[in-house]
Amino acid sequence: MNLTLEALQILDMIDRKGSFAAAALALDRVPSALTYSVRKLEDDLDVLLFDRRGHRAKLTAAGLELLTEGRHLLHAADDLEQRVKRTATGRETELRIVLNSIIPFAKMLPLIAAFDREAGDTKLRFVPGVLSGTWEELMAGRADLVIGATLDGPEIVRTSGRFQTRPLGVVDWAFAVAPDHPLADAPEPLSPELVRQHRAVAVGDSSRSNPGITMGLLAGQETLTVPGVDDKLRAQLAGLGCGHLPRFWAQHYLDNGALIEKQTIMSKPHENFLIAWPKADQGKSLKWFLHQLSQPEIQHSLLGPVIP
Repeated sequence: MNLTLEALQILDMIDRKGSFAAAALALDRVPSALTYSVRKLEDDLDVLLFDRRGHRAKLTAAGLELLTEGRHLLHAADDLEQRVKRTATGRETELRIVLNSIIPFAKMLPLIAAFDREAGDTKLRFVPGVLSGTWEELMAGRADLVIGATLDGPEIVRTSGRFQTRPLGVVDWAFAVAPDHPLADAPEPLSPELVRQHRAVAVGDSSRSNPGITMGLLAGQETLTVPGVDDKLRAQLAGLGCGHLPRFWAQHYLDNGALIEKQTIMSKPHENFLIAWPKADQGKSLKWFLHQLSQPEIQHSLLGPVIP
């Protein structure tokens, strides 16, 4: 057989990284080895897989077709590896965790250290997720656990019976601006019409294929979209916009005057955050995390004050 899983992994990484050199670094290989593998595959299949005329390695139509279908094989092989590992030891080869940016990754470090002492043979892979993007990763089979899912999830999550959720905690929000922002001295409560005149800072939905959703924004309001809650906080501290911040992120700056809380007519309600996971094929590592995340002290820690 000319086509191998290794060849598909190489194509996948080149496409994701955009160049042979970057892919070689990610795969801990030398670029010449990747170039040889791709050229050999092209010769064996008698097709051109990459258009090499530009700076970025771009798939040809044939290459895109091969990789699109090949990724299904890669996912199937990964699932098979996971099942074999669970059958032999009860533990997953890898646990893929989506972490909402509302939770600083630093707060996960004690939990990771405790997990390493219990089950160091399971690799942990954390990826960020925001709004509907957290559910997308779960539904697509790219995540084993979501920490900090928002809302109740798409209808398929609620009706399919494939997923399970549990409360993580409730987040209180504060509408805040920098002291030199035009809204800092405006009379309260701020009307929607007044707030709409000023740029909002919003964390972008991380969904890649589903329509993104927004929260706390007014129709027609100019928006600065940033990657995560930490970036939103920094932008509002710099006076670059207004908006609701999780109180446990903002409290330190509200206390020292770096941010000013303003009351609005349309306040953002408290929001329930969840953990979510697939019901099927629960290994020991996932069960360990589910048990830990059910502990009130850990929940309070994850959604507790952020110290600069």
